[in-house]
Amino acid sequence: MQHVLSLLVEDKPGLLTRVAGLFARRGFNIESLAVGKTEIEGLSRITVVVDVEGLPLEQVTKQLNKLVNVIKIVELDPEASVQREHMLIKVRVDNSTRSQILEATNLFRARVVDVVTDALVIEVTGDTAKINALLRVLEPYGIKEIAQSGLLAIGRGSKSITERLGKN
Repeated sequence: MQHVLSLLVEDKPGLLTRVAGLFARRGFNIESLAVGKTEIEGLSRITVVVDVEGLPLEQVTKQLNKLVNVIKIVELDPEASVQREHMLIKVRVDNSTRSQILEATNLFRARVVDVVTDALVIEVTGDTAKINALLRVLEPYGIKEIAQSGLLAIGRGSKSITERLGKN
């Protein structure tokens, strides 16, 4: 079963290694990892998607909370959060397939960001289901390369993970 964790952390060298190490030592597979700055200077957000089939997630979250530079951990329920991925897809094209690929790109509200005679690079943002559906449509044409971000997620509503830290 997949879980999405949002960690608010101090922006310090080596912290990401320690966080990933905790998951690895417990036998958790990190499915997705994204790190970036927050609205508060000196703090970063780490979004981790872990597969915890048969393993207690609580054990890892307790250990993460013990790390000095971890400020807060929140598990984001899919129904109570906005979750998006970002992907670049390089697809093989020729004169006979170009218009079909462009039509599929438009249907998925994706966009072409690079064009050469034998390939297109398509940028798509959305939930995992949308991205997987686009990949299934493009696969018969020949996917040459994929670059994908980790999942980004944020809670719905006015509450913030950084609440009571001074900036919101």
